[in-house]
Parts: sequence; structure tokens; C-alpha cells
Amino acid sequence: MAKDEADPDMIAIAEAIIERRSGSFEPTNFRDRYQNALRELVEAKTKGFASASRAITEPPKLINLMDALKRSLAKEAQNEKAITTTNRKRDKTPDRRQPALLMPVSGGRPKEKKESVVQRQPVAVSRRRKKA
Repeated sequence: MAKDEADPDMIAIAEAIIERRSGSFEPTNFRDRYQNALRELVEAKTKGFASASRAITEPPKLINLMDALKRSLAKEAQNEKAITTTNRKRDKTPDRRQPALLMPVSGGRPKEKKESVVQRQPVAVSRRRKKA
């Protein structure tokens, strides 16, 4: 397919959309709201009526990103301090759980006595690579 040619599937989709959206236009049913509002405004001014002014909204305040970042970091530092103080308080409190009701956890290394550590022999490490 050349660069100038359109994809036949896309053409079929476009034709289907156009068929669905197309319809007969009846100008009598069409109302131009902008033209109607403009006409009412002109008529009111010619008759001498004062139009109600709209309230002007204030533009949103600009935010200095650097100041916002500094405030955010200061809050984060305060939160870190609060967390560390609560952790210290938690560390001081004794464990109130009932040890008799705790489930034993199996796995890991068994506790070795100091004597068995001394009796271990160092394992020789081979420096050769294994062939695949």
C-alpha cells in the first residue's frame, strides 16, 4: 500500500459513521442561542435597561513550586520524627502476648553450641568453573 492510499477498513468505518450521523437539516428547528442572546441584549440596551453584570471570578493563585516542595519536605520530616518517637515508645513496652499460646515457628538454622562451631572444618572451595 502506497503512502497516498487510505486504508480500506478505515474508509468503511468513516462511511458508517457518516451514515449514522447524517440526517436532514431543518432550519426551522435550529435555534442559534448566541444570536438570540445577542438580540435580547441589544433590545435591552435600546430600551434603556441596565444589564446585570456578571461577577468576575478571581484567577487562581499561582503556586511557587519550590516553596511547596520545601513545605512538603518539612511535613515529611515532622512525620519521620513522630514515627521514630512512637517506635521508641513501642520498644520500651514489654511483650504482653502469652508465650504459651504462640505457635512455634519451624525452619531456619538450629541453634548451635559454641563447641560445635569450633569443631567445624573449613570447606575447600574449587576455583575451577563447571562446564555446562
